[in-house]
Amino acid sequence: MLSSSCRYGIRAVIYLASQPLSNCKTGIKKISSDLDLPTPFLAKILQLLAKQKILSSSKGPHGGFSLLKDPRKITLLDIVNTIDGNDTFTDCIMHNGSCEGVEMEGKHCPLHKDYEKSRKELIKLFSNRTIHELVIKSKNPELITI
Repeated sequence: MLSSSCRYGIRAVIYLASQPLSNCKTGIKKISSDLDLPTPFLAKILQLLAKQKILSSSKGPHGGFSLLKDPRKITLLDIVNTIDGNDTFTDCIMHNGSCEGVEMEGKHCPLHKDYEKSRKELIKLFSNRTIHELVIKSKNPELITI
């Protein structure tokens, strides 16, 4: 459902939030090595997150990435919308375009009502789950329940 780019972005933001000195820069090579992700692809994703003011980015020998926002204020929805856009939550599964546009054209989607429920649940989950919570949960899975 989420693109590889989006999943990599989520993993990288959680990784950066879990660093002991979260205000220090972490180099792209270290991030990609530790997460076993391709460096050039990850760099583009992290630059996109930096453009949206989720991450801070600096170049040079002591450069790298760090969180620009408090991880308690970054939701999964922030990352998904930044990387994948909101198409996941608006586009029809069966037809091209948004569900609203498809219905206006008089087309019928046999999955629309079922998917609409799931879509609302995903939006709720992604809106309510912060990076801070995911860092805590990754260290202590029993602390947070969905």
